[in-house]
Amino acid sequence: MKYTVELKKGQAQIDIEIEGKDWESALERAYQTNKGKYSMAGFRKGHVPRKVLEGVYGKSLFTEDALNSSFNKYYYEILDKETDLHPVDEPDVDVTEASENGVKLTALVTLKPTVTLGKYKGLKIKRKEFKVADKDVEAELTKAAEQNARMVKVEGRGIDPGDEATFDFCGSVDGVKFDGGTAENYKLVIGSGRFIPGFEEQMAGMSVGEEKDISVQFPEDYHAENLAGKDAVFAVKVNEIHIKELPAIDDELAKDVSDFETLAEWKQDVKKALEKSCADKEEMTFENEIIEKVNDGVKIDIPAVMIERQTDSFLDEFKMTLSYQGLKLEDYVKYTNTTEEQMREEYRARAEQTVKTRLVMEEIIKQEKLMPTAEEVEEKIKELAEGSGKTAAEYKKTLKSDTVNYIINDIVSKKMLEFLKKENSI
Repeated sequence: MKYTVELKKGQAQIDIEIEGKDWESALERAYQTNKGKYSMAGFRKGHVPRKVLEGVYGKSLFTEDALNSSFNKYYYEILDKETDLHPVDEPDVDVTEASENGVKLTALVTLKPTVTLGKYKGLKIKRKEFKVADKDVEAELTKAAEQNARMVKVEGRGIDPGDEATFDFCGSVDGVKFDGGTAENYKLVIGSGRFIPGFEEQMAGMSVGEEKDISVQFPEDYHAENLAGKDAVFAVKVNEIHIKELPAIDDELAKDVSDFETLAEWKQDVKKALEKSCADKEEMTFENEIIEKVNDGVKIDIPAVMIERQTDSFLDEFKMTLSYQGLKLEDYVKYTNTTEEQMREEYRARAEQTVKTRLVMEEIIKQEKLMPTAEEVEEKIKELAEGSGKTAAEYKKTLKSDTVNYIINDIVSKKMLEFLKKENSI
């Protein structure tokens, strides 16, 4: 096998020539792989000699399979030798010549872009402060009280905003009922905005047992196209009215929802947790500010394929999130009156920034030689082993390559961030 590499703008052209013994070996491998598919009079199936098959079907019978297998073999051998080539996509392969004596082909591959760093040391960074106020603590206590509230039935008055109404309804358009427009004992907090505009406002003042026709218009962008913009009438009957009754925020509530005996102790613990959250947020914001400032001075031409793949990754994550809620992307785009391509477009800017940051950080790690030492990897393995209740030796036996990569990447990321925080002032 012979090859040459020619660097182009953002790409590498690899010309490969396979002939002689290398090509004969590739043809023989293709024959051995595929011979079981053929049967012919006078031979057992899978035992027809190669020359006989080529005589019947043509000399090029095994050329395509030989080409595919040998290209994969030699392409990765070339990449092992040419250590400066870092492809970011599958190669675009063009066969320029093929015969029983050999093949010549050209592989055009997109490369990882060159990153020209700007200033990443000695920068002045503003550090935002996040402080805990008394109202933040009170908000957390109120949230806990709301989570422990009880619903109390209301009698002797009509529905007020904020009440939870339990009611039956039956909707129709032009006198015809529509799918999904009927329910019994439906619960709705009046004023929550969950129903069609105008519906909840018309329920205000209704009493238990009262029946009423409520006229509304579906929004023009309503997810069900057959109802969008249509006038509808809902026959409504109120069955029950409830209000949320919050428990007093006192020592008793503290005992019920925390590990403390008094409100004062609980408050102190809530404040401590909020301060920890603020400190974490402050640190994360500071790190993001540094990275953003470092990125500002960078010159880089990111291949479109890298941005598209990151966009795919974001979209796949979103699909996974939807699946936990029992939804598919097709349902989501229908309900939100959007398209998958519009969503991809929204993700692209974020994807481009994510790819850029990753490439910039990799270049800083490379230039500053921030790869972990063997001791650091061992220490991390020991930490993970203790967390799983195993010895380091036991844990190592369970390690797979992706876990090792995770460990290395985790150490490198932390070293890189610590380096940037040390080298840049607040």
